[in-house]
Order: sequence, then C-alpha cells, then structure tokens
Amino acid sequence: MNAIGDLRPALRGALRPPGFLAGLWLAVRLAWRQLRSEKARLASAIAGVMFACVLVFMQLGFRAALFESATTLISAMRADLFLMSPMTLASFRPETIPRARVSQALAVEAVAAAVPVYLAQATFRNPESGRRRTIQLIGFDMEAGVLDLPGLAPIRDALKQPDSFAFDSRSRPEFGPVPRLFAERGPFPAQIGNREMRVVGLVELGSSFGADGNAVLSEVNFRRAVRERPAALVDLAAIRLRPGADPLQAQAALRAVMPPDVAVLTGEELRAHERRYWEEATPIGFIFSFGSLMGLIVGMVIVYQILFSDIAGHLREYATLKAMGYSNTHLAHTVLGSAAILALLGFLPGTLVSSILYGVVADATFLPLAMGVERAGWVFLMIFAMCAAAGLLALRKLRDADPADMF
Repeated sequence: MNAIGDLRPALRGALRPPGFLAGLWLAVRLAWRQLRSEKARLASAIAGVMFACVLVFMQLGFRAALFESATTLISAMRADLFLMSPMTLASFRPETIPRARVSQALAVEAVAAAVPVYLAQATFRNPESGRRRTIQLIGFDMEAGVLDLPGLAPIRDALKQPDSFAFDSRSRPEFGPVPRLFAERGPFPAQIGNREMRVVGLVELGSSFGADGNAVLSEVNFRRAVRERPAALVDLAAIRLRPGADPLQAQAALRAVMPPDVAVLTGEELRAHERRYWEEATPIGFIFSFGSLMGLIVGMVIVYQILFSDIAGHLREYATLKAMGYSNTHLAHTVLGSAAILALLGFLPGTLVSSILYGVVADATFLPLAMGVERAGWVFLMIFAMCAAAGLLALRKLRDADPADMF
C-alpha cells in the first residue's frame, strides 16, 4: 500500500501545520512506512550500515588493542616514577642507561626504592618443532616485587634458581604448547638464545604488536641469557616513593639531580610515550584510523544512494504534501528520520556481529579485544552522523518535488 495512503486519515486535517512534536512524529512514521514499502531496498540499506558499523568497530578495536597491549607491561609495574633513556622510542626497543643512575635516584629523600629493569629480545626454541621465534625477556630483582603479574607470586623463589624463567601463557601459539607441557611434566628444559634453561612456572601478560611472547627472569638469569649485555647498563628503572610523597615534587627533584641522559617520567607519561610511538612513529595507528574513515565513507555512500532512490520514487507523494501545506522543513525531517531509522537498524546487528568477531579475533591473535559501552556509544554517534550526512546530501532531490508538476 502506498505510504501516503496509510497516512490519509492523519492528513485530512493538515490544512493547518501540526505542532513541532506532532509534525516530527508524523515525519518519522512516514519515513518508516516509506522504508518498509521497499523491503529489498531496506535490507540493502541495513546491510550497508551494518558493514560500516562492523568495519569501524573492528578498526577501533584493533587500535585500542594496540595501545593496551603496548602498555600492559608498564601498567603491571608497581612504581610511581620511571627512569629511562630519552632516546628510547618504545619498550620493546629500549636504549640503555647507566646503572649508576638507579643508585643516584636513592639520593632523593622521597625515593624509597629504585629497581633496575632489563628488557631484551632473544630467540626461543619451540620445544616440539624446534623452530626459533623472537621472545621478549623481562628481568628484574625478584625480591623487589616491582612486577605484579598473575601467577608470578607463587614462583618467585623458583625463579631465583639458576637458568630458570617463567613463560607467558598468553604468548602466541607459535612458541609451542608450553602451558600444556608444563601442566603435564612440571618444570622442563627450554632454550633461550643459545642457553639451555628451564620453564619453572607460567605468568599472564599477553602478546603485543612489538612482542609475540614474553619470558620473565631474575636479574641474574637475565644476564646469563643475554651475555652480551654489560652489567653496568639497564633499560628501565622503577622508582617507588615513600608513603605520602608527592609524585610531581619527587619527579622535579629527580630531574634536578639526574644528568640529561636520563628522562624521569610518571606512569601515565610513560604509557603516553608508548602510545605516541605506535600512533605517530609507525603507520599502524594511521592505518586503523584511515580504515575507520573509509568504512564511514562507504556506509554514507550506500545510505545516500538508498535515500536518494527513495525520494526519487516518491516525488509525487512529496509534491502532494507540499501542495497540502507541508513545508520543506517537515519533508526534510522525513528524510532525516529515514536516516536515523537506518542508523539504528544497522547499528544493532552490527554491534552483535562485532562482539562475535571480537571474540574470534581475540582467540586467534591473543590481543585484548573486548566490546565496551563507551566504544559502542562512540560508534553509534559516528554511524548516526554518517547517516545524517547522507540524508542531508539526499535532501537536494526534494527540490524536484514541485506541486506544479502534478497538474
């Protein structure tokens, strides 16, 4: 049935324009009935909006997973301030600083402890296939308690044994079935670099775009595994302050005593430094943002074509409404109502599909992908803006709805 015919009883009294809310409700009803009258066209529009929604969700999810995985190690450290080389671009590619700087930090009254942290990459031999793959090594003094990872506390004493390390159970599967082998055999030998060592426990940290897997070692075992590293150099220093000390004042005091070869950062500044590297110094952050933009553009084009065709197919009805006294503003509300309906109908299934894909991709890549309310809200606003922009572009076709052409 014709969409205007469905509204004939409501239009009989339209000689006087309705109020704003009543007119808006009438516009939305008309928009829905026009969309519903062409089911194939409606399905195509919903599919287009859903495609854009899924693409934006996935790109934003990957981008968030990139930043979260890059800062997981830093967030797991129990420290108020950090010392690092100002030449360090990212934690997986650190520049060293003299270990003497760690001792110098203790000269500041607010500093309670300064713990050196060692970071390096070495090869790990798959215990089943024998293939080698690069793994991130994290070394520190086990007595200092500077790192808080699930599974680390019960094996601190075991990690003090010579040539022992803890394997990250959330590492990529290419390293081999290490968690399964440990569950079946208990501690077993594994090779890091050219050194035979032993897996004595499992921790949970997670892979990132910079490291496919992680191994946690004591300071002494780190030096054994990375023999080329001079003992006088460290990659990072975790600073813990005395109770009640002001972090910003302590940071200023440390900067006053440290030479220019050391940067003093808060935890938030260090995380921001890490995110900035991936967002600005690599093309990855730009690629994800560009992918989201392309998804919105594709969706906007699809919605524009649907709305343009819908207006073209109902020009006589729109002209009739104009002849009855309805303004261009009211007709514009009808078109924008169609855009809002398409945004909602495409967003709901798009969110459901994206949630499923998040789980699939997280299981396959071991990246922290999860649907959040805040992200869903932002995506809905973007999808709504996309459809609204398409509706505004399609409004140009309303100029062809001239009542004079009806006679």
